Amino acid sequence: MTIPTEGMPVPDFSAAMTSGKTFRLSDFRSERALVLYFYPKDSTPGCTTEGLDFSAHYAEFQTAGVDIFGISRDGLKSHENFKAKQNFPFELIADPEEQICQLFDVIKMKNMYGKQVRGIERSTFLIDQQGILRHAWRKLSVKGHVAEVLAAAQAL
Repeated sequence: MTIPTEGMPVPDFSAAMTSGKTFRLSDFRSERALVLYFYPKDSTPGCTTEGLDFSAHYAEFQTAGVDIFGISRDGLKSHENFKAKQNFPFELIADPEEQICQLFDVIKMKNMYGKQVRGIERSTFLIDQQGILRHAWRKLSVKGHVAEVLAAAQAL
């Protein structure tokens, strides 16, 4: 499987998401652009901050014709609780088998309290209406990131 890079089409995939829905990339072709943001774990400080930042700018993304989806390895129950607690206006995609994480190559070895652990490297991908990857942000820091993604989305 080829990992999509900027300018390449993203292969179609589907996965369960919150609100009892199924996400299918092909459902958005010719309709909306997408932001897929990968985060390590529900209800952790950095991931909560990132989700709240996307929430704060949700209307601006919608005006730009862009939908937002958060993705982590957490299950649907954890996602539903996280989404409800933080009142996120967008859906969260569950990827416990890491299929989408592997497609986008976001599983990395990370240092946590002096130990090597496999985890999600915080990353965001902007996909246009034709399913082409337009921007990829990897190893990002949460502060100021959403504004950068919004500017790129508005420039599509």
